[in-house]
Amino acid sequence: MARRIVVIGSGFGGLAAAIRLAAGGHQVIVIEKRDQPGGRAYVYRQDGFTFDGGPTVITAPWLITELFTLAGRRADDYFTLVSLDPFYRIFFADGEQFDYTGDAERMTEEIRRIGAGERDVAGYRDFVRSSERIFAKGFTELADAPFLRRRDMVKIAPDLIRLEAFRSVYGFVARRVRDERLRQVLSFHPLLVGGNPFQTTSIYTLIHYLERQWGVWHAMGGTGAIVDALVRLLAELGGELRLNAEVGEILTGGGRASGVRLTDGATLPADIVVCNADVAGAYAWLLPAAARRKYTNRRLARLRHSMSLVVIYFGTDRQYRGADGPALAHHNIILGPRYRGLLTDIFQRKALADDFSLYLHMPTLTDATLAPPGGEAFYVLAPVPHLGARIDWEREARPYRDRIMTFLEQRYLPELSRHLATERMIDPRHFRDVLNSYLGAAFALEPILTQSAYFRPHNRSEELPNLYFVGAGTHPGAGLPGVLSSAKIAAALIGDG
Repeated sequence: MARRIVVIGSGFGGLAAAIRLAAGGHQVIVIEKRDQPGGRAYVYRQDGFTFDGGPTVITAPWLITELFTLAGRRADDYFTLVSLDPFYRIFFADGEQFDYTGDAERMTEEIRRIGAGERDVAGYRDFVRSSERIFAKGFTELADAPFLRRRDMVKIAPDLIRLEAFRSVYGFVARRVRDERLRQVLSFHPLLVGGNPFQTTSIYTLIHYLERQWGVWHAMGGTGAIVDALVRLLAELGGELRLNAEVGEILTGGGRASGVRLTDGATLPADIVVCNADVAGAYAWLLPAAARRKYTNRRLARLRHSMSLVVIYFGTDRQYRGADGPALAHHNIILGPRYRGLLTDIFQRKALADDFSLYLHMPTLTDATLAPPGGEAFYVLAPVPHLGARIDWEREARPYRDRIMTFLEQRYLPELSRHLATERMIDPRHFRDVLNSYLGAAFALEPILTQSAYFRPHNRSEELPNLYFVGAGTHPGAGLPGVLSSAKIAAALIGDG
């Protein structure tokens, strides 16, 4: 039976769910607060440069292309993906670098080149075999399985113990390799989904095998090209996207969601509401306290929320191709002098450290269309504490920006200050005020074991039976594969319900 479905938010999770539901014959309308679709994948265009707001690491691309197959289309007719090699170039504080790829032999050569011994080579191979087993269970079997009942978790508990899910990612790696730099190479992935490698469950080592299985990709024109393709597909299926429309409240009645009220006072009735907004923020700000028995304000405050980010988008009027500085890759991980200490500052002490580790995105190395001729487009991202920390960003934002840009100029991008052509910056306040993220957390809930699977907010709300959640804050978690899988789960639950 066709139903009227309102989807809150046009991020990847919202668009993927809307497409699946529209393809199933439902009447779907997507409500987006901003003037462009995409959510966190918003695109900034200024001074001839194009900047993806994020995400920019595209993995498991079949989760995107199957949306087009489901609708009887060919994804290749809508956008173009190109594979990246290396996946990441990792720079250590001493200037040494490591090219991270999906090729086991090349990885082994890199391990030997940085001075790790044969024992660590064997440990790496054991890590690959172990991550494959975790991938088979955690992704292949469970990523699109809903965890709505406690017995769902009890059923897999023996497997979790066997797979060492009780260990952190770093602890899992450290049991297998001794070289500290190699430990960092094999454990940084949780930072891409909002987690601390020293606290995130080792189930997230599946990311290593997922990348190895399907590669790391770039969409020509930027990640925004995929968003545009999904919007076009939704329209072809009869779905509607309404921009510049902010949801102020999820309407309830009779123990069910009955629609949404926009901040301009307009109401949209619905048989089902799918929420792609931040889960904690949605419970806190879109549902009245009387409709929340589990996710009370007190409980939301007790949850562990991911770190936030400072992101600086900038373009230059010259190119950086290694002639007068380090040769950069499309994705660059720049590790600071303190690995554990910096993460302790961010996640536990919640202090803004003087040092930092950075992700430097340089897409024009692959895609010249993102900058004017002769120019380069970048963004640099630094993990920082969420707004639960006592950091005055009104005062700290500019000095923090200056430290990052000076560091890049001194170590990676010579004469950067002379060649800046355009720039914009966001900090934790953007995630709270623009993206409606609780405490300005950039990746929703922190991916620890006690906030995963059944213990994460469910895809079907525990509060209202016809309210569904997709996106980073629900099962299975952050990152494009997780977000797209959440849409698959929600659509299946709606179809079954």
